[in-house]
Amino acid sequence: MASTQLHKTFSGAGNRKTFTLSFWVKRTKLSTGMYVFNVGNQEANPQAGLEFQGNDTLTFWNDSGSGSKIMTTTQVFTDANAWYHLVFSIDTTQSTASDRVKIYVNGEQITSFSTATYPDQNYDYEWNGTQRHTIGAYYNNQSYFDGLLSHIHFVDGTAYPASTFGSTDSVTGEWSINTSPSITMGTNGFTILKDGNTITDQSANSNNFTLAGGTLTNTEDCPSNVFATFNNLIPQTGATFNKGNTACYRTTSGTYKRIGCTIGATSGKYYAEFLLGASQWGGICLTNGGDIERTTLGNNGYMGEYAADKSVGIRHDGIVYSSGANVSSAQWNQGSLGTTDKLCLALDMDNKKLFLGKNGTWNVSSNPATNTGGISLTGDSYTFCGATSNADCKINTGNGYFGTDAISSEGTNASGIGKFEYDVPTGFTALSTKGLNE
Repeated sequence: MASTQLHKTFSGAGNRKTFTLSFWVKRTKLSTGMYVFNVGNQEANPQAGLEFQGNDTLTFWNDSGSGSKIMTTTQVFTDANAWYHLVFSIDTTQSTASDRVKIYVNGEQITSFSTATYPDQNYDYEWNGTQRHTIGAYYNNQSYFDGLLSHIHFVDGTAYPASTFGSTDSVTGEWSINTSPSITMGTNGFTILKDGNTITDQSANSNNFTLAGGTLTNTEDCPSNVFATFNNLIPQTGATFNKGNTACYRTTSGTYKRIGCTIGATSGKYYAEFLLGASQWGGICLTNGGDIERTTLGNNGYMGEYAADKSVGIRHDGIVYSSGANVSSAQWNQGSLGTTDKLCLALDMDNKKLFLGKNGTWNVSSNPATNTGGISLTGDSYTFCGATSNADCKINTGNGYFGTDAISSEGTNASGIGKFEYDVPTGFTALSTKGLNE
């Protein structure tokens, strides 16, 4: 949503003392101030907002002109792979100040704040009033939210706890989404972005939002299935991550840095596709104690260039390296990869092999479905990886996009997990939380 904003102005004010806001959020850009929600359409008060600060804390604030009511967490939100479930349960009719604002993260109520200015009893928030409500930006087209949002519920007139919208999985112990919560919406209540990217209210209220700028992309990545994306927590000087961390651009020419993904695997079979800019590399690398960490400190990030380097990489011109050896003649006979050609990778951790393909055709009579051919691997844990220098490297691990470029036609995928340009080999799936459990 990096330049996207949604607008809604209610025809009449709802209950400004008691309401609930519940949503799931995945951050893809850190250490930058950005608004998730804003109420108001001018710099002067009254206004309200919900924003991630530049130090990655979260602030929920309201200013009606007689002093600001601000709640800022001490907790930071720096996991770029995670979906966070946030619930703001507001009831200013309560006699105890700390009961008037309850903020939950993944089912746990936050009790530690760097700033905690609770509202007075029976205080009226600007939320749920007749000012413009904006999702994804500050009122004046600034401080855009960069990330993913899902299952946004706003309830007019009831303060619900987090347990209404989620529960702890009895097997994994993780907080899981309740996709159909039992809630009384109230007049101004709404549910959007529940299934896909629709901003049509999916409650019975018809409180639809409008797209006021940018575009909304429907991703497969969601609270119940997290897909691997480029990991922006690994420091990369000059690297810019965008498009939900499915694209990386590094401004420094001639020095390559490897960008690994957020999820790795020690077993199973996984498929991904790359769209490489000039001189860019696609491939796989170790996920811990290996060359991702090593190459962030050096200048050269060619993949598979050293004998001790257990990664495998292919450059856009068809040069293939594996553990220090140039294996192009043995493992690649399809020439260079043009700006519209798709690199296909099949990572088989059960048989310790990587298979290379171009535009859906596997190389040198190899066949990942039958374990025929392929490049042998010696590492224990791998992830998909790109190496970039002065151009874009884009990856599709199942979201159906290379950056903002949608797949032109969807290939077959027996696992049903993820969307790809070409057919996923039999027995392979997307590198995602569901894919890991296949």
